[in-house]
Amino acid sequence: MTSPAPTATRRSLVHHADFRRLWAGDALGQLGAQLSTLALPVLAVQQLAATAWQMGVLNAAESAAFLVIGLPAGAWVDRMRKRHVLVTADLVRAAVLAVVVAASLTGHASMPLLYGAGLAISVATVFFDVAHQSYVPGLVGLEHVVEGNSKLQATQSVAMVAAPALGGWLLRLVSAASLVGVTVVTSVVSAVAVSRIRQQEDRPDPAARRPLRTEIAEGLRFVVHQPLLRRVVACTGTSNLFGSVGAAVMVIFVLRTIGLDESAYGLVLSASAIGGLIGAVAADRLARLVGEGRIIPLSAALMAPAFALVPLALVLPVPPQVVLVASGILFSFVVVVYNVAQVSYRQRLCPPALLGRMNASVRFLVWGTMPIGGLLGGWLGTVLGPVPTLWVATVGTALAALPVLLSPLVHLRELPTPTPDPIDDSPADVAEPRP
Repeated sequence: MTSPAPTATRRSLVHHADFRRLWAGDALGQLGAQLSTLALPVLAVQQLAATAWQMGVLNAAESAAFLVIGLPAGAWVDRMRKRHVLVTADLVRAAVLAVVVAASLTGHASMPLLYGAGLAISVATVFFDVAHQSYVPGLVGLEHVVEGNSKLQATQSVAMVAAPALGGWLLRLVSAASLVGVTVVTSVVSAVAVSRIRQQEDRPDPAARRPLRTEIAEGLRFVVHQPLLRRVVACTGTSNLFGSVGAAVMVIFVLRTIGLDESAYGLVLSASAIGGLIGAVAADRLARLVGEGRIIPLSAALMAPAFALVPLALVLPVPPQVVLVASGILFSFVVVVYNVAQVSYRQRLCPPALLGRMNASVRFLVWGTMPIGGLLGGWLGTVLGPVPTLWVATVGTALAALPVLLSPLVHLRELPTPTPDPIDDSPADVAEPRP
């Protein structure tokens, strides 16, 4: 990919035409993703009367591809034009969701169909996410990586605010299947927006390819050879494991145990996402104020107290909706701050030629735990019930913060930076960290 032309002064990415196209496509994709996140579980619980175990299997299916093909996907993406990968993934997701809509509206929906759809969407999402994180640095330049990630995280947070409120209102008027139909449209329009990016992206030279196994090993070796990155990956992977345990029973807890209706649940999600929007806007400033190293363990440590408010919603002497919103605001705030910091660090640390494989290796390690967590959460929800399962998830989230809390990150204002070597695929040497 050709590098953006240098400018005398640093201009906002608002003036970057191709980034605006990527941003627009991302906004539509995020809107659709958030609508489907609300609609598919509601469809399963309300229309198909899904059990806790079935919800766990559905949760696992939606992330299974990260465990199954997460590693080779990075090597495959590094062999392809990343913009084409993004467009294809959007179109695949649109087609799969269209099948779900048609089956539901004709009375042929079933949990096995939702499992299959979740699995197919997870495959498309693996390729989309790896390509997306690898595409941004080359599109905007490394000096704009934090700004670009912050803007994309802000877009996700806006979608998390708007989509559940819109979806909750629409669920009063239309079925969950019809709401899924909206996501088909957003995915198609997202693909069109990304396809209009004009910057030419060179296709990697096929002659430079090596055996797939060798290329996969390079990406994985880069991750495990970076001491701070290993700790971040351990924290994120463990947090995702127990987050999926909680997610497996969350909809059942809210709709059946607490007794909220679909519209109220949508409003809770919408209000909760305000924290993510604030986090995306404040992430860059907080990193400079607290330190880009220290912000990672600090935000990780706050995840468990935020999540603990979910099961406490049953016993605190305030309306449960208020407690759930408070939990969601704090949790989404710290997660977004954490993600902006650690994703930006990874992108700066890694040589450009290795970005796809590095991101895929990280995704394999941190998202590969999610299908395991989904199945574990479904089993625990069946054996123990939703509330004890949520407490297991809370304790696990607290333990997840230990790898970064017990690390040099708590003393670092600035994270290590790589020694410039853009053509070497070997793990980058890093400069001495400054506390």
